[in-house]
Amino acid sequence: MQPLLWHPPLEQSRTEQTIMKRIKRAKLFVFLREHRHELFNQAFQEELSGLYRESKRGQPPIPPAQLALATILQAYTGVSDDEVIEATTMDRRWQLVLDCLDAEEPPFSKGTLIGFRNRLIESQMDRRLIERTIEVAKETGAFGAGPLRAALDSSPLWGAARVEDTYNLLGHALRKALSVIARQQGRGLTGM
Repeated sequence: MQPLLWHPPLEQSRTEQTIMKRIKRAKLFVFLREHRHELFNQAFQEELSGLYRESKRGQPPIPPAQLALATILQAYTGVSDDEVIEATTMDRRWQLVLDCLDAEEPPFSKGTLIGFRNRLIESQMDRRLIERTIEVAKETGAFGAGPLRAALDSSPLWGAARVEDTYNLLGHALRKALSVIARQQGRGLTGM
């Protein structure tokens, strides 16, 4: 199945306006909320949808525009994939941008985010996403394009999932190995 185009509301709700007034330092959240419809116009959303092949089976993919916004925020804030998922349910700034205010469940999984980022990188759309974001920042004058480029270009995010997943896998394997050794010696493991 091809992903659906994402059409979050243009008008800001009262709650969104209140959140935006409270954001003092991380102005990218406000910029992305105010300009997400320009950034992810129909043409760009169709470009992102091209990352997915047509299939009649399975669930429709999460709208790529929403995942792309999460990827931009992740690069900007420098958080891990796990922290992105947590932020979608715990941080109202993330919820504001991703159109999931007061969500009790994340709008997407860690695996979905990683898969999307891998698609971006493989097709070299990661550069296109950065350039498009900077282009809209310049056109609107609503956010400094220079600082934005510096923040996104210097992000260690591109490829971070592979490293993080490797460390997580090694950690789980080490924990299991220690557990087996401890049992063989008649000992228990303390909480980790």
